[in-house]
Amino acid sequence: MQDRHAPDTDQTAIEKAIVSGILSARIRPGTRLGESQLAEIYGVSRTKIREALMRLGSRGVVKVSPRRGWFVIEPSAEEAIKVYEARRVIECGLLRSMTRLPPQGRQILLDHLSEEKDAMAACDRQRLTCLMGDFHIRIAEIAGNEIIIDLLRDLTARTILISMLYQSDFHAAQSHEGHCRMFEAMDAGDFSKAADLAATHLDEVETGLDLTRQRGRHSDLRSSLSLPAHHATI
Repeated sequence: MQDRHAPDTDQTAIEKAIVSGILSARIRPGTRLGESQLAEIYGVSRTKIREALMRLGSRGVVKVSPRRGWFVIEPSAEEAIKVYEARRVIECGLLRSMTRLPPQGRQILLDHLSEEKDAMAACDRQRLTCLMGDFHIRIAEIAGNEIIIDLLRDLTARTILISMLYQSDFHAAQSHEGHCRMFEAMDAGDFSKAADLAATHLDEVETGLDLTRQRGRHSDLRSSLSLPAHHATI
């Protein structure tokens, strides 16, 4: 199969679409990522799809099963604990390394918190899920460390998959309040306090997980990618 629009629909764009689907809770844990279906959806060869999936596999977001194909990961309880440990180390370390919140960064966080409030008022859970994860990525973007941005994006995606498996209730207000407290400390220039608040926030989220349970899967890949019923590209 020839790539119909390879310049626009390359491996990076396909990776981004799949990760975005996870970050917004559209793609669920255990979703099968069929090479042929994705090749048809994006109008590229199966080789290009396989390369994108292999890269996502190296990022810990998907895995391949012999004779069954590619699937979005379903983190175990032990993996969930390790993901939160990793996030605490990275996020708290990042905040402690920061010395100032530039005006542009301050406005980015204020706008983001306003979006969280609007999504809560609209009871838009899917939008909230995306925003709650993005808040932490925004801080890394403000700090300007591209390596940490990539790490946090992947860890946040895995956190959302963990939440879909093990979280019985969605505590948007609690998460929003935690973000507000972190912002207030950053705005005051107290990044050590912001780091402590980030640790507390992650502790609260992790405590809300029931690591003995699992939720059902969703395997409608086309709708999970937010694509129309017929061929679409990103």
